[in-house]
Amino acid sequence: MSLKDQITADMKAAMRAHEAARLSTIRLLMAAIKQKEVDERIVADDAAIQQIIAKLIKQRRDSVEQYRAGGRDDLADKEAFEIEVLSAYLPKQMSDEEIAAVVDEVLKENGLSGMAAMGKAIGLIKPKVAGKADMGKVSALVKAKLAQ
Repeated sequence: MSLKDQITADMKAAMRAHEAARLSTIRLLMAAIKQKEVDERIVADDAAIQQIIAKLIKQRRDSVEQYRAGGRDDLADKEAFEIEVLSAYLPKQMSDEEIAAVVDEVLKENGLSGMAAMGKAIGLIKPKVAGKADMGKVSALVKAKLAQ
C-alpha cells in the first residue's frame, strides 16, 4: 500500500471514529500533498510525500517553540499532537549514534576536512539519511566534526 493510500485510509478511519483533531491534521497533510501535485503537475510518490511531511513537522516544531516562548501552552500542545500524527507516516528516525556513524564514514571515505568541505559533505550524506534524520541535526554534527 502506498503512503498516500495509507493516509487516505487513516483519514476515513478518523472520520468514522469522530477524532476531530486527528482528522484535521490528516486533512492538512492531504491538502499539502494536493497542492504540490497541482503546483508541479505530478503525482506525488512516497518520497515526495515524505518530504512534505518532514517540512510540515519542521514548521510545527518551530511553532511549538514560539508558542511556548509566548506562554501559549494550549496551542503548543495542539502543534505537538500534529507532530505526533505526522511522524507516524515517516520511516523510523535514525538515532544520534547512527547519524554520527554515517557522518564519520562519509568524511573518512572522502578525506573531507575543514569547513570548506561542508557543502560537499552534506551533499554526500543527505541521500543516505534522507527522510530518516533531521537535516538540522546532521548539519550541526558535520559542522562540529569538520571544525575539529
